Amino acid sequence: MPKITFMGAGSTVFARNVLGDCMCTPVLRDSEIALYDIDPKRLEESEIILSAINKNTNEGRAIIKTYLGVENRREALRGADFVVNAIQVGLYDPCTIIDFEVPKKYGLRQTIGDTMGIGGIMRALRTIPVLRDFAEDMEAVCPNAWFLNYTNPMAMLSGYMQRYTKVKTVGLCHSVQVCSEGLLKNLGMEDLLEGRRETIAGINHMAWLLELYDKDGNDLYPEIKKRAAEKNLGEKHHDMVRYEYIRHLGYYCTESSEHNAEYNPWFIKSGRPELIEKFNIPLDEYPRRCISQIDGWEKEKNNILDNGQITHERSREYASYIMESIVTGIPYKIGGNVLNQGLISNLPEDACVEVPCLVDNMGVHPCRIGRLPVQLAALNMTNINAQLMTIEAAVTKRKEAIYQAAFLDPHTAAELTMDEIVAMCDEMIQAHGEYMKDYH
Repeated sequence: MPKITFMGAGSTVFARNVLGDCMCTPVLRDSEIALYDIDPKRLEESEIILSAINKNTNEGRAIIKTYLGVENRREALRGADFVVNAIQVGLYDPCTIIDFEVPKKYGLRQTIGDTMGIGGIMRALRTIPVLRDFAEDMEAVCPNAWFLNYTNPMAMLSGYMQRYTKVKTVGLCHSVQVCSEGLLKNLGMEDLLEGRRETIAGINHMAWLLELYDKDGNDLYPEIKKRAAEKNLGEKHHDMVRYEYIRHLGYYCTESSEHNAEYNPWFIKSGRPELIEKFNIPLDEYPRRCISQIDGWEKEKNNILDNGQITHERSREYASYIMESIVTGIPYKIGGNVLNQGLISNLPEDACVEVPCLVDNMGVHPCRIGRLPVQLAALNMTNINAQLMTIEAAVTKRKEAIYQAAFLDPHTAAELTMDEIVAMCDEMIQAHGEYMKDYH
């Protein structure tokens, strides 16, 4: 009977999807499920919803236990085979507010701020110390467990775990599974979905759709390029930034345009509001989502629970498929975030890259890609530079390294001088208070 520990179980919707998937998987239905969080109300809500799914979908086979607070964390992890991580350190209030509002004072605007930019850097710096504590506990009480990380910034957090702990870690994102499907549907090419073949590799949120063929082996990129260029000349739509990538770089990437708008110096520029309008860029998108989710949670919770009648169908999230493959030995292919170590030959060894991986009962086996097209590797490198420097800052606790990480972020560097970046970082460090108290 596997044990699955879910860290950050107060992320109820996501816990429902991942653990509901497990309850829909025959070899995982009898699992012991440990729900861990530091928020008692959200932990209780997750238990209620998951217990209802267990009853309605799984005939009560799973054993669900809750563990509240840091003092119970090690017991939640004890004997785990799989640990799913979905924590958000600092939550929307106060930390996400700080991550957006302080940079605004310096003229630096963001859309999502959870992966790159000063928002992503600060999120990593307050999360890595918590992951360090998780790793110490896991090494002590479940040393053979797989750590399935869903928390952003993915490359920074997974990269830290892979380089500085003994925990077996793979980072998982939602965007790989839906990348080519969404592209083809949005370009009116959905009739080519069945039997398609693809290769995706790069870094998290900027992994590249390197190849896409239909079931007969025909290259779909020529038609994709034609239709994407035509669509960007027409009415505004939600994916204009990534279609510009296709136009100028030759390839599409995994994560949304609102994310990628802030991963480079080209689209969000102070004093250039016409670019925001032209490319339909939703500034402050993540705070709006947070506010909407917080305001609507009580209604959403009741709708989800449906008076205790909630059921579940297995989703496309990778977690349950990874667990199933490790338990049964039946191979399964995923897109995983792993330490590079030569997988992509023109990116650094210690970068965290997103590549195809084969999973079986021996674990997760990354596939070697070779060289990326030069322009794609170069754009990935602009993000990797800041990612590696942020990990360095988290390990050394040096403020100077925080400044250097922000210097290397392409969007931040395009907008602010070095002195302005230092001043902004200092103000954010002070505003984050206890979360940043160890940095000197």
